[in-house]
Amino acid sequence: MKRKTLGILMAALMAGTFGAQAQQSFPAQPVKWVVPYAPGGTTDVIARNLAVRMGQDLGQPVIIDNKPGAASIIGATFIARSLPDGYTVGTADSGTLAFNPAMYASLSYNAEKDFTLIGGLGRMPLVLAVHPNFPAKNLQEYLAQVRKSPGNVSSASSGPGSPLHVALELFKQRTQTDILHVAYKGSAPALQDLMAGQVQSMFVDLPPSLSLIKSGKIRVLAVATPQRLAILPDVPTMAEAGFPFEAYAWQGFVGPAKMPAAVVERLNKDLIIALKDPAVRTKLEDLGIQPMAMTPQQFADFTRSEQKLWAGVIKAANIRLD
Repeated sequence: MKRKTLGILMAALMAGTFGAQAQQSFPAQPVKWVVPYAPGGTTDVIARNLAVRMGQDLGQPVIIDNKPGAASIIGATFIARSLPDGYTVGTADSGTLAFNPAMYASLSYNAEKDFTLIGGLGRMPLVLAVHPNFPAKNLQEYLAQVRKSPGNVSSASSGPGSPLHVALELFKQRTQTDILHVAYKGSAPALQDLMAGQVQSMFVDLPPSLSLIKSGKIRVLAVATPQRLAILPDVPTMAEAGFPFEAYAWQGFVGPAKMPAAVVERLNKDLIIALKDPAVRTKLEDLGIQPMAMTPQQFADFTRSEQKLWAGVIKAANIRLD
């Protein structure tokens, strides 16, 4: 019994010593930021803007490592299986943490157990857009058209199980409507067909669609946010139209499970500094990205609420990707 007690005390002492050493020495080398998508997209842009600013405060470069594929599963698995020393961290989005666990019977990572949640990065408000010649001029008229012809009004998405798809399913459930989902392999071809009139509507996030909205190539009926967006001040919210509804694509900052608390605290501190930097914030907001400066606990609470919401939506819509 004495040996067991001594062992426990020694383990606790070593853990405390390691945590103190981590706080004093971290980072002693460059930090790798894994982005689970290809270069050039919204996820990559957010990471690169924040990585440069964080590197200044950390005193070590933060290097972007793109690992795209399989709806973020490849990159997420790489992060989950890395050493929990703070030198391999990365982006985990709403798909990684909230959608995939509800859509796949088996995953190569566990969203609740395999990550240390460090903080929020940003969220992209979703808006309901239509082809410019679509007859509905507002959300009420759109819903009237949908109810007049159930299953015949089409809505595109960037793929099955994407934020644009699950937002559509939530909208259908909240409004009790039948809208035809048309899945594409990415936002670009979906937006192309929306502009061409091959599909009639689409939930879109702002970064890839903002220029199309401002040029009139697609027309926005409503935004899925509590208040109007400063970047689209003339577009009403869903709530203003009588249908309270919120939906975002969002991204967070994570590392492998069991990272030292001191390292998490340091990374979160410098992440929040970067998110609040006026130059970085302006770059993100100009793209339609809302920075999410959160403590680890705030991000954990946010993630749990999103997991609960979208698991229910996905189950009701019977979205399975196995």
